[in-house]
Amino acid sequence: MTLASPAPDTARRRQSFHRIALLCAVLVLAITSLSAFLRLSKAGLGCAPWPQCYGQALREQQAGAQAGAAGAATMGLGMAQNETVSHEVALARLAHRVVATVALVLVIVLVLSTLGERPRRTDELVTALALLAVALFLAVLGLRTAASRLPVVALGNLLGGFAMLALAARLAVPAVPPRGALRPWAALALGGVLVQVLLGGLVSASFASLSCSGLGGCLAAAAQQGWPWAALDPWREPVFAAATAGPVNPAGALALGLHRVAGIVLLLLLLPTALLAWRQGRVRGAALLLGLVVVQMGLGLWLSAGTLPLAAALAHNLGAALMLTLLLRWVR
Repeated sequence: MTLASPAPDTARRRQSFHRIALLCAVLVLAITSLSAFLRLSKAGLGCAPWPQCYGQALREQQAGAQAGAAGAATMGLGMAQNETVSHEVALARLAHRVVATVALVLVIVLVLSTLGERPRRTDELVTALALLAVALFLAVLGLRTAASRLPVVALGNLLGGFAMLALAARLAVPAVPPRGALRPWAALALGGVLVQVLLGGLVSASFASLSCSGLGGCLAAAAQQGWPWAALDPWREPVFAAATAGPVNPAGALALGLHRVAGIVLLLLLLPTALLAWRQGRVRGAALLLGLVVVQMGLGLWLSAGTLPLAAALAHNLGAALMLTLLLRWVR
């Protein structure tokens, strides 16, 4: 029995639908990158003089102090660079709002397209509605919590952006269902990536990137502090050190240490997943996953050196988003 090919009009509508979804995914990828730039710039990555400027503004804000003559003298060497960064942040914020608005319009178009299609594709409709729900959640989160310093706000924006990217990519390029052991391994790897993203977001939002040096140093510092598990509470605003020298958030050593341990565990999950995908003929996907693993490891080592270059942090964020998107396609 030979299946009839779709009518030309139906084929064109399907092609247009996938193109809109692909454009939406590209825009969401831009949104997540712009959001990461704004979040990391606010944290002080790329500022001068380094590392004194890391978290300086929020430390003064938390202490109830205004930047006076002494603060101006301390920051004088980096004044020109900080003014440039301020202009870049303003442009990034404007671009973020414009791109987010266009992406929301495209999401609505995708939902209307799935609602109007006959016969209705239930899987696409559910995915499009989930995409719209996440977009609206992020819009409300941005309006209600713009000035919040709670880590949960940064985590909500981070996971929401990654979820939108994965859902839009799923609509843009329908995935072939996985076979055999690939699906459970991909699910484990996906869970590992989510945990790693949460820990990385917590490290960033709690200004813990300079809390300790090396995996052993982080675990030793956390043990010396009595394993402060309360520091992992995303609903708890971190308490910053008042002095400009030393770690901004000493209690962040636990989060940073766990982030590095989770990276090792995640590597043990990703390598077998890539091998299984390769054996199933998903050569490009497996190669992409292995490439992302290598790049993420290199960026992680670069960031752990202590200089925290903004470009490396942005690339690390982008790599995590792509890895999560790829793995989600192997779980369905």
